[in-house]
Amino acid sequence: MRLFILGLGYSARHFVRQFGGSFSHIAGTVRDPAQRDDLADIEMHAFAGGRPADETVKRISEADALLVSIPPGNSGDPALAAFADVLAAGHRRIVYLSTIGVYGDHGGAWVDEGTPPLAVFDRTRMRLAAEQAWTDTGSGDAAILRLAGIYGPGRNALVTLRAGTARRIIKPGQVFNRIHVDDIASAIMAALRHQGGGIFNVCDDEPAPPQDVIAYAAELMGIAPPPEEAFATAEMSAMARSFYASSARVSNAKLKRELGVTLAWPTYRHALDALWRAGEGR
Repeated sequence: MRLFILGLGYSARHFVRQFGGSFSHIAGTVRDPAQRDDLADIEMHAFAGGRPADETVKRISEADALLVSIPPGNSGDPALAAFADVLAAGHRRIVYLSTIGVYGDHGGAWVDEGTPPLAVFDRTRMRLAAEQAWTDTGSGDAAILRLAGIYGPGRNALVTLRAGTARRIIKPGQVFNRIHVDDIASAIMAALRHQGGGIFNVCDDEPAPPQDVIAYAAELMGIAPPPEEAFATAEMSAMARSFYASSARVSNAKLKRELGVTLAWPTYRHALDALWRAGEGR
């Protein structure tokens, strides 16, 4: 299987490290290939929107599978705009990385793939439009993976605590789901092997208040957690504050049932324990 990746970001790079041996050829896009020396085994193509290079179009036309992790912008999905012709000309397996943020605020109640999204923000409306566009492009053979808050090596509460940037923002009743990048990789591979498309929530088993994760990481490190800050009065950017506008417990039952995914890290505690043992945050 020949794989092309639109957007070699954190999750996509981890997927390649974990499952790259499953493919006969891997190519993908980055904004600046000169800054991606960690991707030596991948054929890299520069793409930052706009007109793509002919060689990039050729590689996509040859691909058996497409992994898409480029988010939509203010004017829509840049990858769909740039590669519409070649995508329409052939059939290939498509996995699109989206976000559970499309569900919006449910007051901490449980939601699943059958729950109607709440498009409160412009970015949510753009994301839902991109999901639908990739579903249409895949002619029913596109898997939409809605990811929870992503963490893993180099990107976790242990690291932010050590850097002095972690905060404990307290908003009563607020809960989030998370997902370790290992489990994202497993979900991508399962989706590529799955017959047919659909929407799948990729999240852990235990939605929890964000301050609990920081407190647990601090306990592992043997340090005092940062002081609590009330959400109502905390200094935050508009974007950061907007993430607290949604509170929901997201079910991953369909991911397990239909894609057969078994989470390596079902809770943040399992994962933080292992990350700490591996030397994260030291």
